[in-house]
Amino acid sequence: MARTAVTIKDVAREAKVSVATVSRALNGHDNVAESVRQLVIATADRLRYQPHAAARSLSSRRTQTIGVVLPDLYGEFFSELIRGIDQVARAHRQHLLVSSYHGHPEEQGEALRAMRGRVDGLLVLSPYVDRPGFLTENLPAYLPAVLINTHLEDAAYPVLSIDNYGGAVTMTRHLLDAGHRHIAFIGGPDDNFDARERLRGFRDAIKAGDAQAMELPGDFSEAKGYEAGKQLLAASERPHAVFAANDMMALGCLYAFNEAGVQVPGDIALAGFDDIPLARFVHPPLTTMQVSIAELGGHAMTRLLEGIEATEAQPATTHTLVPELIVRDSSARNSPQRKR
Repeated sequence: MARTAVTIKDVAREAKVSVATVSRALNGHDNVAESVRQLVIATADRLRYQPHAAARSLSSRRTQTIGVVLPDLYGEFFSELIRGIDQVARAHRQHLLVSSYHGHPEEQGEALRAMRGRVDGLLVLSPYVDRPGFLTENLPAYLPAVLINTHLEDAAYPVLSIDNYGGAVTMTRHLLDAGHRHIAFIGGPDDNFDARERLRGFRDAIKAGDAQAMELPGDFSEAKGYEAGKQLLAASERPHAVFAANDMMALGCLYAFNEAGVQVPGDIALAGFDDIPLARFVHPPLTTMQVSIAELGGHAMTRLLEGIEATEAQPATTHTLVPELIVRDSSARNSPQRKR
């Protein structure tokens, strides 16, 4: 039996307030007591109330503001992502309200709740593997949202993701094809889904290639890449190549090698993941998996604006971007892959 759609009258009845009060509270009007607003929002979330988009546009005041909730704001990945989002936002005369939760689920929940009544839709990047249902419990049911690089089983929202597993397999095969039989991998945070997928891809490719592997912990920062590079230099047997789970760690590792006079790629080949702008300007330029980060942000913003303007609920679709191998001088020079 099909479930009957929850109406604004159902929310009003459960919250014991008028329909007009529910409308004002959910649409961000000022003439609602904060305690009443929070009651209405909590009731709407619990009932999973989803207002009709066309009715909402007629009865509410649009804020012309989009909420963007990210795990961090530091680093070239996030600056490129914001750049792509902002380009589309400016073209459509939208403002951005940006918040960071620094990888802490509790702060993420607070950031999402703080957006209520202030924005017309949400862009959320949540790559962390947290307890089931936490994200959906904190996403306002009545706001359009698009998830970026967020792993959710049976997600009720459009999701844009990167093929992290496939990208890691491609990079590892590239290093193996170049003749490197002993490859070190610098991983990302344990609770990060992207990092787990990149590690899984590396392991599967190493196993298929019958090669020797070495794994070091990481956290996606330059400092951790530098620390890993120092550990590799002190190892009794140095690897032939290093694959860092992101470019920032690869650059930190490169600095450690340069500091010690170790030649890249002459002594050790090096590769990363993401293709941040800086990757092509270091010496030697970094071989990496190109993600087109700004394009990812722009695509997510476009998809969200389509959902805001839609006259009915949008289907929960998943779009996966396939990263491209970009070979530069930090790995094998005689690779048949193109350089740029």
